[in-house]
Amino acid sequence: MSDEEHHFEHRADAGASLTYPQQAGTIRKNGYIVIKNRPCKVVEVSTSKTGKHGHAKCHFVGIDIFNGKKLEDIVPSSHNCDVPHVNRTDYQLIDISEDGFVSLLTENGNTKDDLRLPTDDNLLSQIKDGFAEGKDLVVSVMSSMGEEQICALKDIGPKS
Repeated sequence: MSDEEHHFEHRADAGASLTYPQQAGTIRKNGYIVIKNRPCKVVEVSTSKTGKHGHAKCHFVGIDIFNGKKLEDIVPSSHNCDVPHVNRTDYQLIDISEDGFVSLLTENGNTKDDLRLPTDDNLLSQIKDGFAEGKDLVVSVMSSMGEEQICALKDIGPKS
């Protein structure tokens, strides 16, 4: 038994899946679904009756949670769909660099420097203006399927 036979891939995510299966018929509006390999928030669900040969079909309309594009999919209601794990985390904003990256403070006191400013113009101007005024800002970061993006902003008052 040599060491070369037992090669394990080392990862920090403990092999956790990016998605989990859920029966198509149980997915509801405002839930999440993976359409064309993109995590989407379901905005519309309609179910057709069973045909002569079988399955009722579910028609999903979803909005990509990162780029806002509208995607559609039709799945037999008895089949499983992938549902993304979606997490929201709040971080305190420390700094905005010239190249469009933000520096965030995590709960355990470390900094997170790998996130870009959001592409949404309204949110972008709120963050830049609030930071320029010296306000204490907390940003909500949505993460799913290996992607992260700032999705909301909270003002917790002026810096003391």
